[in-house]
Amino acid sequence: MFCDLVGSTPLSTRYDPEDLREIVGAYHRCVTDTVGLFGGFVAKYMGDGVLVYFGYPEAHEDDAERATRAGLAVIDAVGGLATQEPLNVRIGIATGLVVVGDLIGAGAAQERGVVGETPNLAARLQALARPGTMVVADSTRRQIGTLFEIEDLGPQPLAGFAEPQRAWRVVGESGVVSRFEALRSGTTPLVGRDEELDLLLRRWQQAKTGEGRVVLTSGEPGIGKSRLTAELGARIASEPHRRLRYFCSPYHQDSALYPFISQLEHAASFGRNDTVEGKLKKLRETFTLEARGDIEIELMAELLSLPSSAAELNLSPQRRREMLLEALLHQLEALARLGPVLMVFESTRPRVSCWI
Repeated sequence: MFCDLVGSTPLSTRYDPEDLREIVGAYHRCVTDTVGLFGGFVAKYMGDGVLVYFGYPEAHEDDAERATRAGLAVIDAVGGLATQEPLNVRIGIATGLVVVGDLIGAGAAQERGVVGETPNLAARLQALARPGTMVVADSTRRQIGTLFEIEDLGPQPLAGFAEPQRAWRVVGESGVVSRFEALRSGTTPLVGRDEELDLLLRRWQQAKTGEGRVVLTSGEPGIGKSRLTAELGARIASEPHRRLRYFCSPYHQDSALYPFISQLEHAASFGRNDTVEGKLKKLRETFTLEARGDIEIELMAELLSLPSSAAELNLSPQRRREMLLEALLHQLEALARLGPVLMVFESTRPRVSCWI
């Protein structure tokens, strides 16, 4: 990832060196803290630019996704800095093979060298980005699937590259709630899971008669847990039922209620460009019939960081938690009265399991 501060040269003409140092220092700290949340490693500060590695010194299977999420977070974080005047950044991200790790230079100039075209490509893509936006290489685009809403910029001629490089502008997170669906390239046959699938189908038949059933599927990553769940959904797709899906995220571990927040936003059809008033209207239209009183709607609005009168209730944190759980249960009960409900929780963590 290459991050560049927009308008740094005009800033240098308007502020004396001490004030400019404070502004650039706040920008550097903001970028460092933000990318660190996603496993990014700041390799180099280059004046108003920052070079960040994902996958070094620690590799993850989702480094391209981490970099993209970090880029969006950096744009928001830098834009919200309380500096003498608003700041903005442009970001470029590229994915590829490099050789990294050799120490070069001496003293304060010593750094880990990196050899490969990827850093150069990220820097060139950064130059294509408009202020407050991020552009990624085609190599990165292929690894993030449909997790993000993107705009195809087409092949772009870049300095130092013999062939035009295809580029994509990342607009934001997409509406796809399942990482499995967003990252899969196509449907493949489910092999060797007949026994597990038969068990799930038997439990579903029992649940349809009014006997609630819970099935826990656990195992190492990559053995097909999400694929098994998707196959169950496909098998019962023609049957009348409602499906609620909750997806935990390693990027929201500080919020035990993130899966419920995401599901409520999806159920209410919140859009990227919706105003606060528009979201409140959608929330009330979607859940008023199932809610038992305005208090439950206000609690859900507060959960979704929307204006509400929940603070005026003077509830203790424990009582507020209990009432919110009751409101969520009432929504489930209302749906269950209308027909069978399939609830799917994926990648659950201990804090979320307490709510389940």
